[in-house]
Amino acid sequence: MTNIRFDAISKSYQRERITIEEKGRRSELFAVNVFNKERMLQYLTKDALESVESAMFSGSKIDRKIADQVAESMKAWAITMGATHYTHWFQPLTGATAEKHDAFFDLLPDGRALEKFGGGQLVQQEPDASSFPSGGIRNTFEARGYTAWDPTSPAFIYGTTLCIPTIFVSYTGEALDNKAPLLRALNAVDEAATAVAKYFDKNVSKVSATLGWEQEYFLLDKALAFSRPDIVMTGRTLIGNKAAKGQQLDDHYFGVIPDRVLSFMSDLEKECTKLGIPVKTRHNEVAPNQFELAPIFEEANLAVDHNLLLMDVMDKIADKHSFKVLFHEKPFAGINGSGKHNNWSLATNTGVNLLSPGSTPMKNLQFLTFFINTIKAVDNYEELMRSSIASASNDHRLGANEAPPAIFSIFVGSQLSNVLDELEGVSKGKLSPQEKTQLKLNVVGKIPEILLDNTDRNRTSPFAFTGNKFEMRGVGAKTNCAKPMTVLNTIVAKQLQDFKKEVDVLIDKKSLKKDEAVFNVLREYIKTSKRIRFDGDGYSKEWENEAVRRKLSNNKNTPSALQIMTAKESIALFKSMKVMSEVEIAARKEVDLETYIFQIQIEGRVYNELVYSYIIPTAIDYQNELIKNVMGLKDIYGAAHKKLSDGQLSIIEQIAEHIVALKKLTDLMIDARRSANSLKDVNKKAFAYCDNVKPYFDQIRSHCDRLERLMDDRLWPLTKYRELLFQK
Repeated sequence: MTNIRFDAISKSYQRERITIEEKGRRSELFAVNVFNKERMLQYLTKDALESVESAMFSGSKIDRKIADQVAESMKAWAITMGATHYTHWFQPLTGATAEKHDAFFDLLPDGRALEKFGGGQLVQQEPDASSFPSGGIRNTFEARGYTAWDPTSPAFIYGTTLCIPTIFVSYTGEALDNKAPLLRALNAVDEAATAVAKYFDKNVSKVSATLGWEQEYFLLDKALAFSRPDIVMTGRTLIGNKAAKGQQLDDHYFGVIPDRVLSFMSDLEKECTKLGIPVKTRHNEVAPNQFELAPIFEEANLAVDHNLLLMDVMDKIADKHSFKVLFHEKPFAGINGSGKHNNWSLATNTGVNLLSPGSTPMKNLQFLTFFINTIKAVDNYEELMRSSIASASNDHRLGANEAPPAIFSIFVGSQLSNVLDELEGVSKGKLSPQEKTQLKLNVVGKIPEILLDNTDRNRTSPFAFTGNKFEMRGVGAKTNCAKPMTVLNTIVAKQLQDFKKEVDVLIDKKSLKKDEAVFNVLREYIKTSKRIRFDGDGYSKEWENEAVRRKLSNNKNTPSALQIMTAKESIALFKSMKVMSEVEIAARKEVDLETYIFQIQIEGRVYNELVYSYIIPTAIDYQNELIKNVMGLKDIYGAAHKKLSDGQLSIIEQIAEHIVALKKLTDLMIDARRSANSLKDVNKKAFAYCDNVKPYFDQIRSHCDRLERLMDDRLWPLTKYRELLFQK
């Protein structure tokens, strides 16, 4: 393709883009900053386009000459969009994204300048990997790491930079990121689900996991947020007395969106639309100043990329509106925390949602197959599912204010439970014609009618079936969706593999017909996975006791939850599905434990600063004012001052007691932190922070919050809850 043709397309496209932005129509504005199929049709040759599409569909490699063509086309398009730099955009084990910008600018040997970007720069780069967490995969002095292009997620323009989604691997090939294991898991579930889907439709050649996340967040006035050292350093309020009004009136939930917030949301949606993020829903959440944004479902890998990009865009747009976005799972005590509900399903290349019932018994048998296998997968690996959402910040949220508990269970609703119970009672082996008719018409055939009214959701369920998808409700607002999606897709892939083997044995060796074989295996799965199904109150003590009887795990803190990652069954699972090696699994566990340690460590240091630099000095100042008041009353009234100063003397004594307690507890917490820091083993260190350091936090907070209630509002050094949460 000549530069003349590039220039003609570029000028035409630039005029079109400006016109669309002026009109502001969302559908026309969608993905104007994305090098998607529409752009590729304009810029790529037929061979190049087919090669990229093949890589996207089947994972085939792209020839170097084709890569050069794609790179040249990307560069030409990006420059017309105002881009001056390019970057490999990747997801290190920090949980966020990373990027290193390089200019298109280069020099020829004769000193002339030109814009340069070739296939080599597109396909692979070598960023410095020395400071990224690796969990022991590589030594600190070994800086080499590689980023490699992921063609399944389209490049996009962000600001003046062409961003190319990539995986991040070590010199020896191990994944140093969250994207590479996710892509492997998605490939595993594609192969396993496609093989099973062919029982029902021979035309199925690909199954894609889909994801629709719901991002909850708080918006605070930026100046007020930055007045709080704890919010700045930890993302949450470590101390703070509850406001008289919280969420008890339910007046904020789905209420009228404040104008200032609506302006932020409008700008955010416009930017997201240009970046191809299909945001659709916005509303007030339960807690004051809490909101939610949700997109249309997408292929899971793309959805993960879009969620990470969204959080970065939110920060930038919020800053322009003088807001601070809080993604912490529990930024305020006593009110709702923030999650990121992951709505997951499986879709075929023929346009069928495998977790949605159909119009015929055979289509409903397909639905039941994937529905029951998913339940069985979660039952087999419920503890691993819990580990995928574990973090220091999410520990504060789980089990309170509409967040699900740490015990993993599945809600399917009473009507679907009845269907499963009926299927469980079906006789084993060959079915008589009458049994087949009864089963297909009276049980399987009624599923669409059942699901029509089965729209209720159990807010306390970690994993709920909601009509045509499963909703994983325990994912934290800060969490990279790639972590739980890697686990979920891996365990479902493994379960579907096992299912197909069992069905094929019954068909080949027992001479059962396909649907009879399927029913026989599903019947056993319903029996063996019954313990994971629970439709009641997940917060109740009765359920906690019942979960013990059912032998379900209840790992309430992150160090406990992460232990399952390196268990024999977990290692065997990930290795057999070719998702992660034993080294990669151990590395992730170590990184997650270290992250937990650092987060608790930082919070402990901030508590130290708050107590000694803010709370105690302010309490002493107020105490001195009261003492001066009492002494003044004594000077005026003599012995009679005692009756007049009883209140002041009581407050003085209370302040003194809280100051003594604060100093003692803070010093003990510092000693516990030093003791934990002396431990070399990361497991022991994490448990030491969890069991010996963290318990002091609530005790210190209690005394700080009581002082806040006692003291003059004008003297209190920190912005209060009522000021943070009720600003418009």
